[in-house]
Amino acid sequence: MAAGTSTWASGDTGWRGPHPGRHQLLAPVPQDAYDNVTLDVELARREGWCFGAKLVRGAYMAQERTRAAEIGYEDPINPTYEATNAMYHRCLNYVLEELKHNTKAKVMVASHNEDTVRFTLRRMEELGLYPADRQVYFGQLLGMCDQISFPLGQAGFPVYKYVPYGPVMEVLPYLSRRALENSGVVKGAWRERQLLWQELKRRLRTGRLCHRPA
Repeated sequence: MAAGTSTWASGDTGWRGPHPGRHQLLAPVPQDAYDNVTLDVELARREGWCFGAKLVRGAYMAQERTRAAEIGYEDPINPTYEATNAMYHRCLNYVLEELKHNTKAKVMVASHNEDTVRFTLRRMEELGLYPADRQVYFGQLLGMCDQISFPLGQAGFPVYKYVPYGPVMEVLPYLSRRALENSGVVKGAWRERQLLWQELKRRLRTGRLCHRPA
């Protein structure tokens, strides 16, 4: 499924104009994800279109493994969550280095993982990539990891909160997969709750319960 998604996205001609480009959904869950990313970047260079990607950890790992077992091909998914993280960071690092040399390329870091966000910010600083360049975007689910989204937005980074929609019985399984496959989300939810309590107590102490920051 992951390979099919990449192939379908690569075939999309994107927008037409002075800077034709293609945006792709890249999930660094398969073991060959890095090879796919480097191939897509090289293809963009050769054909002269603007590379754009949304990097996600993948929402269909269990289904991919089940499909592999049923059809009888080798499990393409990284064996552990740690291996998936390492692959995600490897792919992300490669794309960020491409952005350094190609000012028209863009990437969205779609992650609820604080370590991944820190990694991105550190590499951006090392590579001289700035929020005002509008090359690196961040994305999280609405209602999840606001303790990541809000500081990024306040620091000038472009941040998007996305909202899954559709029939309840289809949306809930998607949200469940996101929670299961992002083990840091539960920990992040507890931290977010602690931060909210701290802010509420601070406002009560200072008498600024309805204060709105400028």
